[in-house]
Amino acid sequence: MFTGIIETLGTIQEIRKDNENLHVTLSSSITKELKIDQSVSHNGICLTVVAINDDKYTVTAIKETIAKTNLGEWKAGDAVNLERAMKLGDRLDGHIVQGHVDQTGICKKIEDAQGSIYFTFEYDKNQSNITIEKGSITVNGVSLTVVNSKENEFSVAIIPYTLEHTNFKNFTVGTKINLEFDVIGKYVARLQALRN
Repeated sequence: MFTGIIETLGTIQEIRKDNENLHVTLSSSITKELKIDQSVSHNGICLTVVAINDDKYTVTAIKETIAKTNLGEWKAGDAVNLERAMKLGDRLDGHIVQGHVDQTGICKKIEDAQGSIYFTFEYDKNQSNITIEKGSITVNGVSLTVVNSKENEFSVAIIPYTLEHTNFKNFTVGTKINLEFDVIGKYVARLQALRN
């Protein structure tokens, strides 16, 4: 479990294909604190550390993970949002995040709001996921509050601190992002589907 509060950015050093799997090697400021078998959220994707070498570590993604996320588009030099699993007893500053990406979305619009920046994202409504106005959403692993919730679109307001300390600063219109919908929103969507 994660909180959606990003600890640091990692930089992809290498991506190696192994049959249907991808081995991704990254460098980060938290590498020396990691352990083999530890779960780390990478742009919202829970991946297991399989190797550590000096300031670099490697995680492995399987075919299903690659198909359901934007991981297949990663390349060397990309910045990735990182968060280690939460500890019991710590404050839950974001919301409960599983690290299981529900689907991808596309950045549709970026607007300067004089003190914050509004990012609007669009996603495929046919996967039965929904957002709830003022509810939580995870975008590339970042816990955010939904504004302007629509059937297959929503916006989030990013403060300068979040922009500086996450890979949101690299987003452009058309950027593909990972989405994990709030557990409560998933429950509501399932209830609606059962009623129909």
